[in-house]
Amino acid sequence: MQININKNTINVLILSVGTRNKIVQYLKKELNHLGKVVAADMNRNAPALYDADKYYIVPPVKSSNYINEIIKICKKENISAVFSLIDTELSLLAQHEEEFGLMGIKIIVSKEKTCDISFDKWKMYQLLKIHNFLTAKTYIELDKFKDDLLLKNIHFPVIVKPRDGSASLMVQKVDDLDLLNYLFKKYDNLLIQEFIDGQEIGIDCYIDMISKQLVSLFAKKKLIMRAGETDKSISYKDYKLFELIREFITKLEFFGPIDIDVFLKDGEYYISEVNPRFGGGYPHAYSCGVNFMSLLLNNLQGNENPASIGDYKENIYCMKYSEISIIGGE
Repeated sequence: MQININKNTINVLILSVGTRNKIVQYLKKELNHLGKVVAADMNRNAPALYDADKYYIVPPVKSSNYINEIIKICKKENISAVFSLIDTELSLLAQHEEEFGLMGIKIIVSKEKTCDISFDKWKMYQLLKIHNFLTAKTYIELDKFKDDLLLKNIHFPVIVKPRDGSASLMVQKVDDLDLLNYLFKKYDNLLIQEFIDGQEIGIDCYIDMISKQLVSLFAKKKLIMRAGETDKSISYKDYKLFELIREFITKLEFFGPIDIDVFLKDGEYYISEVNPRFGGGYPHAYSCGVNFMSLLLNNLQGNENPASIGDYKENIYCMKYSEISIIGGE
C-alpha cells in the first residue's frame, strides 16, 4: 500500500471524537506546525471537539448524507487523512476508501472485511477457531448451548452480550437458565460466551500502513474497568504474548492502530475481542513512550516505520480520573 499525500501540510480529521480528548491532544502535539487536527461529532457536547484546532457538528453516522458531509469538511479543510474512534463507523469508512483516495485523502482504517469480522463477535470466534487460537467457547443458538450444558461441555456462569455490541453495552454475567431464557426472549442478536476467570490484558498495536507489518505493541494488565474502558492498568511484557499477537495479525488485513483484548489463564492466552481503531486505553501506551501518532504521521509522509516491539518499561501504572471542559458564555 503506497501512501503519498503530496501536501505541504498534513491536516487530520478525527470522527466521532466523543470524550477521547487525549487522542486529539496527542495528535496536535505530534503534528506541531506540520498541520492541524479537525474534529467532528454529532453531539455538540462532545468535549474532545474543543481540544481540536477546528471542529464540526455532523449528522449521525447512519444518516444518508453522512459521507457527503464528511467529504465537504475534507475539501474545506484540505484534509490529508481521516480516522474514526467508534466501531460502528469503521466499515462505512472502509467502503468509501477508494472514493476518498481519489481526492488524495487517506482513510486510516482496516479493510472492510476485517472491520466486519472484528465487529461481529460470532464471525471473530469462527475465525479464531479456524486458525486454532485459544478463545472462549461461543454460542449463538440457545438450544446448542443447552445441549452442551447437559453434556457438561460448558457450565455457568457465562457472559451474554450482543453479537455486534461495543463499549461493553448490555454485557451481563449470567448464572442460571432462567435468566438466560429471559434474555433470549427479550433481546435479539445475542450470543453466549464461556466465562474465563483470568487476567484481562489489553494490547495496543500499530500495523504499518506501507509495510503491513506489526511495528509497535504495548500490553497492559487491566486492573479496573469503567463504562467499557480500562480505568486503571499496569504495563506488562511477555514475548510469548507478543508472538501470538504477531501471528494473529497476519490472518486479517489490519492497518494502523488496533486494540486487542486477551485473557491469561493457567499460563495460556485466550484472544477475546478486536477493535480496529485506537483503543480507550491507548493513553497508557502513549504515556509510556509508545507513540502511534508519530508512526501514523510518518506513514502519511510516505515512510515505513521500523519495528520496535516491547520498547517500554514494565510495571508502570495508569490511573484515569475525571476532568471538565467549560465552553461558552458571552
